Amino acid sequence: MGAHYTSEKNILKVIKPLFLDGLWKEYKSVRNNTSKLRKFHDKISELRFLDPACGCGNFLVITYRELRLLEMEIIKTFQKGQTVTDIFNLIKVDVDRFYGIEYEEFPAQIAQLAMWLIDHQMNRLISEILGEYYVRLPLKKNPVIVKENALQFDWHELIDPLPWEDRAQRFDYILGNPPFIGKQHQNKAQKEDMDLIWERVKGAGVLDYVTCWYVKAADYLNTHSSQKNHIDKNGTKVAFVSTNSIAQGEQVGIMWNELFNRHHVKIHFAHSTFKWTNEARGKAAVHVVIIGFSNFDNTDKYIYEYETVKSEPHERKVKNINPYLVEGSDTVILKRKKPICNVPLISFGSMPNDGGYLLLNDEEKKELLEKEPQSVNFIRPLLSAREFFNATNRWCLWLENIKPSELKNNPEILKRVQLVKEYRSKSKREATKKLAAFPTLFGENRQPKTDYILVPLHSSENRKYIPLGLFSNNYIANNSTSLIPNSNLYHFGILMSEMHMTWVNYVCGKLEGRYRYSNEIVYNNYPWPESPTKKQVSAIEKAAQKVLDVRVEYDSSSLSDLYDPIAMPPKLVKAHQALDKAVDRAYRPQPFINETKRIEFLFELYEKYTGGLFVTEKRKKGRKKSID
Repeated sequence: MGAHYTSEKNILKVIKPLFLDGLWKEYKSVRNNTSKLRKFHDKISELRFLDPACGCGNFLVITYRELRLLEMEIIKTFQKGQTVTDIFNLIKVDVDRFYGIEYEEFPAQIAQLAMWLIDHQMNRLISEILGEYYVRLPLKKNPVIVKENALQFDWHELIDPLPWEDRAQRFDYILGNPPFIGKQHQNKAQKEDMDLIWERVKGAGVLDYVTCWYVKAADYLNTHSSQKNHIDKNGTKVAFVSTNSIAQGEQVGIMWNELFNRHHVKIHFAHSTFKWTNEARGKAAVHVVIIGFSNFDNTDKYIYEYETVKSEPHERKVKNINPYLVEGSDTVILKRKKPICNVPLISFGSMPNDGGYLLLNDEEKKELLEKEPQSVNFIRPLLSAREFFNATNRWCLWLENIKPSELKNNPEILKRVQLVKEYRSKSKREATKKLAAFPTLFGENRQPKTDYILVPLHSSENRKYIPLGLFSNNYIANNSTSLIPNSNLYHFGILMSEMHMTWVNYVCGKLEGRYRYSNEIVYNNYPWPESPTKKQVSAIEKAAQKVLDVRVEYDSSSLSDLYDPIAMPPKLVKAHQALDKAVDRAYRPQPFINETKRIEFLFELYEKYTGGLFVTEKRKKGRKKSID
């Protein structure tokens, strides 16, 4: 079920921090001690590896090759340049310690064959190096590749058929590239797998299919755990390549809350988002992360960070890795109904649910006014994310306070209202049918009574900033936007800053290359400046106004053009830089040297704000715990 054409370079990103770097380090520490070196040789020959979504076996093949190359160094160290006379007894690493689970028959057969081929190639290589012919024929040992559904199959059965409570043998490393399938693309069988793995967890329906392998691996770890949450470098370790959606947005809270609290998982290393390419023609590259974990802690944790998704990673040692794959405590951001800070509430825009009969384009508005000039009192500008970004016009009939006599005196409007009633009456949804009793109104009316900040729910991730707007309540915001009434320039400035965008970049979910702004995850959990001074607030307001003023200077350009990463005018860039600087100073006097330091600071501040929100009271007389 894994990728069949994964590049070798990417596979090494998984296996090097998982085990290979550690084994080479250990080899170098014992190579001058013959007794210890022999024990180390025995150790690597006894290691077991499992790829539970092995596809054509790419991960197993590269892993086996690298282990054989390490063994060659061990053998050369033993020989010290002398002629080899016992090559058959020297070579201990073999394919029978490598296991794979694959859903389809053909790739499973290819994986088996690929392991024999790489074994043959490595035998030829060591023959050339040591000057003595070595071949394993007839074949006596086999890699264990089974055709099974890895999510329904008991992984222990591959090596240890004993009853569950008596199992002693285990895999040392579990690794691979399980399939990435979002909830919209899962077929019936895959949804059944999701239900099987995530049956106890509320909200798990939004998760990617790859998350099932994390839970399955965590279940496996817990059957071989003797020292949960302690340093125990002999326990099983896991590393999977995954779509980066599991480290952002709504999925983080659901998945990692389960892994942390129920399975006691700790992240040992992680590659932040990068572009995963493969060698198959026509296969699109995807944005992925690599996460190495187990159910015990360790002292050496590393994050491999990328300046861009196409660049090479640089390694950074950290104290702890959180599920957003930055340094910080094991914090997950869950949905929240209200903000953690004392800021205005956010809500979605209004949903027409009208069949389009309350909406007008420029031509329809013109025709209506020609027939019924008095209808101008009921026409309001409508804002969706599309109109907002592209500076195009759209209008709506806003009939919230229309009198019956006014409605009858405007037959064109009355005709549209009748069509709305018919549209809603014919709906299969009971809630929509009930709305037929109110055909003059939007299906969901959330229009504020005050001016508001408009937040488009979707925006290109290529933009450095998500453009927001300030509007009077005469503008009707539809449900492709969120709005923040009772807000001001200070709030606008904070939300338009690089600081807020850093939070968005890590916490927000993404949909097909676009940010998907979430009220309950992004906005309501955002840690605003703790106690900004009047001077700092004033500086932010002035800088925010400057951004708006510069936009007006380019009133012939749409926001989509103004915030294009290439076309953004220098004057607007400088205005935003000044705003970023003002906002940063409201958080702390020291500058932030990069995005990583920003998000680490924000997570620390988030934990400070929420420290008292999850404290539970002691049980009294059998009553349930209440949340403060």
